[in-house]
Amino acid sequence: MLKIFKKYKAPYLFILPFFLLFLAFQLIPTIWTFYISLTNWKGIGAPEFCGINNYRKLLIDNMFWDALKNTMVYWITGLVFILILSVLIASLLNSDMLKGKALFRTVTFLPNICAAIAMGLIFRMLFDENVGLFNEFLSWMGLGKVPWLTSTQYSKIPVIMLNVWRNTPWFTMIVFSGLLNISRDYYEAATVDGANKWKQFIYITLPSLGNILFFCSITLTVDSWKLFNESYILPGPSTSNTSLFQYMYESGFNIFNMGYASAIGVILILILAVLSVMQMVVKRKQGEL
Repeated sequence: MLKIFKKYKAPYLFILPFFLLFLAFQLIPTIWTFYISLTNWKGIGAPEFCGINNYRKLLIDNMFWDALKNTMVYWITGLVFILILSVLIASLLNSDMLKGKALFRTVTFLPNICAAIAMGLIFRMLFDENVGLFNEFLSWMGLGKVPWLTSTQYSKIPVIMLNVWRNTPWFTMIVFSGLLNISRDYYEAATVDGANKWKQFIYITLPSLGNILFFCSITLTVDSWKLFNESYILPGPSTSNTSLFQYMYESGFNIFNMGYASAIGVILILILAVLSVMQMVVKRKQGEL
């Protein structure tokens, strides 16, 4: 049997299921989405070819541009806050100063396993303009109440906070696993050379986490541009909170304009491809790929 596998290059057979699944659930749906984006289709009946009309509509659609800008805000804030908090919390969990590490690791990961919809509803109550906990605290401090979800100026803050709160635990665990793989010999040698904790963090910890943080940034980029639950559960005035993924969903399943929704999906795919390639190029120039 082994001779037969070797004769027919068995390793290629073992990875064949992956390519079949990729073809069925990734490549073909992507090609179909691009085709539908060139049609007027309501989800039933035969698609009517319309060329690039859907893309022309996108250029003059203010709701699309609002959703695009909102998603960029969610991406940048998520990338900055989640990565910083993940590194800080993981470093704390890995330090010798913290007692009861097992308990803290469990508590740290809890937000990630909570249902997104349930957490969104809780955040909606926390940020309620009249009886929300945050406004009650501001009133107790002698400050005025803030219209968190009814003002375009503040409506993104609850969405950003929910996004950061829910996703930080997962990336904290990833960074924490990277910290466990850093040899303690580096820190002992640095201590002998007189390096303090801050210098050890800057010159040992962060460089050693380079590939881990790169993986996290790629994953965060994809997750941020697919953000849906947070903006859907915490809506603001008009499209002040609408994400691009949410706008695609509403165009397809609320208005039943599948062609237009597919055009948004194609734009989303192109944005993610460009951002991922840019991150790869930067990493390669740094000599780490």
